[in-house]
Amino acid sequence: MLKGQSMRHAFSILVGFAALIWSSVLAGAQSPPQSAAPSGNQVPWLQSIFGTSPATKPKTTTVRQARAGGEQAHKDRINAWTVGLAAGRLEGAPLQFAAELARVLDDGDNMRVLPIVTRGPFDNVYDLLYLRGVDAAIVYGDVLDHFKSKPEFANAWRRINYLVNLVPSEAHVFVRPEIKSIKDLAGKVVNFNTEGTAAAYSGPIIFKQLGIEVKATFVPHNIAMEKMKTGPEVAATFWISSKPLAPFLKGKFPEGFKFLPIEYTDKLEYYAPAYLEHADYPALIPQGQQIATISVPAVLAVYDWPKNTDRYQRLDRVVEYLFERFEKLQKEPGYHEKWKDVNLAASVPGWTRFKPLQDRLDKAAIVSSRSVDPAQLRAQAVRAAPHDPVEQERLFRQFLEWNRKQSKQ
Repeated sequence: MLKGQSMRHAFSILVGFAALIWSSVLAGAQSPPQSAAPSGNQVPWLQSIFGTSPATKPKTTTVRQARAGGEQAHKDRINAWTVGLAAGRLEGAPLQFAAELARVLDDGDNMRVLPIVTRGPFDNVYDLLYLRGVDAAIVYGDVLDHFKSKPEFANAWRRINYLVNLVPSEAHVFVRPEIKSIKDLAGKVVNFNTEGTAAAYSGPIIFKQLGIEVKATFVPHNIAMEKMKTGPEVAATFWISSKPLAPFLKGKFPEGFKFLPIEYTDKLEYYAPAYLEHADYPALIPQGQQIATISVPAVLAVYDWPKNTDRYQRLDRVVEYLFERFEKLQKEPGYHEKWKDVNLAASVPGWTRFKPLQDRLDKAAIVSSRSVDPAQLRAQAVRAAPHDPVEQERLFRQFLEWNRKQSKQ
């Protein structure tokens, strides 16, 4: 009995399958004829049941491939000559200089520099070494010494070169009325902004080299400034950035709040003498008065990729554009005044210049060595060390000596 039922069940399945095949054949007969005969391994009626055979791909796949290919070509074109530049915080001067550099170097798909907001010039070294997409960074000249002293960076720091000794960043020590000299800050709270900023790195080093022990805090400066206004909890804030700083131009401060002088001494290694004056901060510095301070050199650093790699070629093109367009930063309106003080040939102690730029500078020096105007060199020395005749003369003689050596090569 069970055997008979099984046979009837199997027969019903076969009949249903045959009916399905027959209906498909009839459907194929009603469809319009194909423009080309199917290949030998294609069976039309099986295609109608099971779909297109593996040998035949829908036309939509070809369209998608073409579209994807066009998008990939567009993506490749945009990324081919794009360089990531780690700049700094939104409130800092390095980001402004990075944005202006990106503007003057921009050439559509042929050259594009992307300024990146970062934690600050100190952390920019880490970004340059390890963050994907970063080929250049604005850092301070004294940070490399920090990495040289760390065993874990014994070889990594050697992969960092520099392009340009950028504008110096001046130290600003802003204090409450009861603080009369920088020595009065001993044992008191001095805020150095948040970790990773230039002030947070260089500030404690400077106070240590001056032999003044302070209670360092690392909170956002806007919070520390409010505490300064309400009481003696915070005695001072320490800033490092290119003058003038916007908070001291826009803010209103109680009477007696002021900048303290930092007198340059031989103890302050890596730094240079500088000054703040009325033109920088009209509301805080009286007309005709100058406040001595020090400056930290800002450096446009690059990663020294292996030669003939894609990333090396991008930086080589940056050098080409920089060399050709640098005068725009110094002569055209709309750029920071301090670009006029930047000398492409200026060196950075302890650093190695990126070879493509050094090669161009050497060639340019040979070509122009016989026609250098001493007056131009002296004017450059004046811009580099304003109000310091002794330093101006030293720089002028240094420029002449450098030019003399180049002319003999």
